[in-house]
Amino acid sequence: MVQFLAGGKGEGKTKKLIDLANTNAKSTDGHLVFIDDDRRHIYDLKHSIRFVDTNSYPLYNYREFIVFIYGILSQDSDIKCIYVDGLTNIIKEIDNESLVKLMEKLEALSEREEVDFVISMNCKAEDLPDKVKKLLVA
Repeated sequence: MVQFLAGGKGEGKTKKLIDLANTNAKSTDGHLVFIDDDRRHIYDLKHSIRFVDTNSYPLYNYREFIVFIYGILSQDSDIKCIYVDGLTNIIKEIDNESLVKLMEKLEALSEREEVDFVISMNCKAEDLPDKVKKLLVA
């Protein structure tokens, strides 16, 4: 499963993502990963959630991001969910076409590896491609 949270700055996407991760940490039998572009929220997450700061790993396009995800999954076969906060801050170049390609790759990866993805983005929901709008969290 792939889900997206979209909205403007200050609309509570990060808080919602952190709450989802912390709630899931209480009930999952696998590992959780939280990917962010800085370390501001590392102490808001339960200690059992693996935190990854992408600041040291410049990711310029969706292909590099997918390879980054492959690397994370290759190190731990028990990952059940990956949370990504601020996709548009993590990937330097992402347009709607790239976003659709990323979503398709993540959906295939999710099905094959049995891992879920929940991704927040700084953008208006109405600006997203229709294929991505279908995956928005209410």
